[in-house]
Amino acid sequence: MKIAVLFGGPSPERDVSIASGAQVVRSLRADGHDTLAVDISSGVLGREEEDRLFKATLSGTPPPCGKGASVLATLSRVIAELPDVDLYFLALHGVPGEDGSIQAVLDLAGLRYTGSGMKGSAVAMDKDLSKRLFRLAGIPTPDWSLLSSPTAGACPLPCPVVVKPNNQGSTIGLTVVRDPALFAGAVAEAFRYDNEVIVEGFVPGREFTVGILDDAPLSVGEIVPQLGEIFNYESKYKPGGAKEIFPAGLSEAKTLELKELALAAHRALKLKGYSRVDFMLDGDGRFWCLEANTLPGMTATSLLPQSAGAVGIDFTALCRKICASAQRP
Repeated sequence: MKIAVLFGGPSPERDVSIASGAQVVRSLRADGHDTLAVDISSGVLGREEEDRLFKATLSGTPPPCGKGASVLATLSRVIAELPDVDLYFLALHGVPGEDGSIQAVLDLAGLRYTGSGMKGSAVAMDKDLSKRLFRLAGIPTPDWSLLSSPTAGACPLPCPVVVKPNNQGSTIGLTVVRDPALFAGAVAEAFRYDNEVIVEGFVPGREFTVGILDDAPLSVGEIVPQLGEIFNYESKYKPGGAKEIFPAGLSEAKTLELKELALAAHRALKLKGYSRVDFMLDGDGRFWCLEANTLPGMTATSLLPQSAGAVGIDFTALCRKICASAQRP
């Protein structure tokens, strides 16, 4: 097949997206596909520019938001220039990319692409809306409040709380607030990345993640941060930042319970193809769903490939399955 891999863009998750795109491009080419590398901020890359981008390494801090040319205009130009592409593989993270915007353009153009459709992507990126749907589906999720103004006043929930942008990933702009006096600063930080902010009850305990592929759960993984109490951006992308254990050390019964909750969350948001769902396990043995990721990381060491690898699906096979399940307009 002729496959265009979309990555990059102006999001604070740009560096992570480039790392995912690099791994996917290499895997698809090794598997015999005619593969194009496309940075949605600039267009189809020549080999020299591609090599330069793909050699970069992830740092422990996200890059600033870009202000380049319109991503959607760039994508429209790429579509016009590449009429013979069979499939668009989305290795995008953050906004735009995971919020349904890219998916809407591809839908309108009648093109096939990987991951969830426009509706599921938009719903999952909106943490407030996805938590409402989790509640309706009977999936436990921590209490929360949505803020639409950076001058929100007193903390709406008892501390400790998690303050984070409503439409963002990779824990960018996230703060755990234990002292109410620090709440205003955390809100201001989160509003740097979005015009809506979530204040969520903090659940102490163990963190778990479950990959979903072809409407079935993969291996359960446990995440043990090494640089602090939460699995933040630095812990995710700095070497030694976290221990990621697949399969997780849970009983058979708790493993089955968590897989069922993860699949229920995936279905509640009408996700397709693949996703990754994150949970906390509190001291009373109860799981709490935090969020679902519609385009989880696709580097060699990302959580979804590890979840697949633990059940015998290597990276190349994972890419094949993702391509096979791609959205059709």
